[in-house]
Amino acid sequence: MARSSVAAIDWITVLLFILLVGFGWGNIYSASYEGEVFSLTDYSHPYVKQAYWILLSLVLIVVIQAIEAKFYERFAGLIYVLSILSLLGLFIFGKTISGATSWYVFGPVGLQPSEFAKTCTALALAKYLSDMQTNIKLLGHQVRAFLIIAIPAVIIIPQPDPGSALVYAAFFFPLYREGLAAIYLIVGVSAAALFILTLLFNPIWVVIAVAIMMLCILIKNRKQKPKYSRYILTIIVVTGFCFSVNYIFNNVFEQRHRDRFNIVLGKEVDSKGIGYNTNQSQIAIGSGSWTGKGWKEGTQTKGGFVPEQHTDYIFSTVGEEWGFLGATTVVILFVLLLIRLINLAERQKSQFSRVYGYSVVGILFIHFAINIGMVTGLIPTIGIPLPFFSYGGSGLWGFTILLFIFIKLDSNRVNEW
Repeated sequence: MARSSVAAIDWITVLLFILLVGFGWGNIYSASYEGEVFSLTDYSHPYVKQAYWILLSLVLIVVIQAIEAKFYERFAGLIYVLSILSLLGLFIFGKTISGATSWYVFGPVGLQPSEFAKTCTALALAKYLSDMQTNIKLLGHQVRAFLIIAIPAVIIIPQPDPGSALVYAAFFFPLYREGLAAIYLIVGVSAAALFILTLLFNPIWVVIAVAIMMLCILIKNRKQKPKYSRYILTIIVVTGFCFSVNYIFNNVFEQRHRDRFNIVLGKEVDSKGIGYNTNQSQIAIGSGSWTGKGWKEGTQTKGGFVPEQHTDYIFSTVGEEWGFLGATTVVILFVLLLIRLINLAERQKSQFSRVYGYSVVGILFIHFAINIGMVTGLIPTIGIPLPFFSYGGSGLWGFTILLFIFIKLDSNRVNEW
């Protein structure tokens, strides 16, 4: 890379990346350390594998920065198609690990294409929305944008990997930034709220509450000659939705999903069964108090009481060994990274770079929010990693590629006119 290109790199973002990856590796080491003599040649230990994946990530970063920025825009469509083919290939060549056929295995190395498909989808969406012929306010163009997002998500769901599919909701961030009507957000949030309320209360009471709310809105707006048909249609749709929730919950959801919802909603307490992971994670985090028990000193961590502690539940190690202060530091680092990326996205001169930047923000935010919520018991267990923190080569490489393509686009913004 030329000196000018290196100088144009946003080093604040790079520093936040280094801090998260470094702190993450330290906690992976603590969570998987069993008293053995440290050796970077013993590939059987997770922290050793993660160290090599981090080193290879540095190679990826150099390659990404060396490639011309226009390459990512020019070949976004082809990259997206290849990612779709890689997801479809799993149904033929994929290996099933932990109940999900989400991996290609090459000797000792496994790759999870869904971790890379998010970046490919972000590029494809940015390419489509930045096309001069695209107007996201038009229904036909909205449908095409939704299809770009939905295709990989639909392929991922039957693997089954609903957690990775859920992350594709992150692409509504760039869509709204580019002018998508707020009605989609209102409908989505309302549907989620009605779903939860109907699980907690009798559907008829939820419908009555909505009808009363509609009546209050109608009375308030009576001088504006409101269209009564809209209010009636809303109540009809809400009624149908609420009375279908229990059927969907009992006949479409799997038992493990029902159990997780029931635990979070307080309808079941199963600390030794389906709720074991969350319960042990909460115990580990709570036991850390303000300053934690010290690095490699967590009793829950050393005792192996929290399953998957170096992967999806890595944050429980932070809470136990570094306490409230350490956990807060990790949250602050992620928030600073997200704020920084929003600032970078807003200063882009090309729509392609801006849309891609907001896609990066959305993906990282969804992963961060769901993972922290899952580990602390605020939302049902879904099973997605904490970016740059959780153990795993595919996850680390996927997030690294996602972030540093945007850093490359940002460093090239002076040449975008």
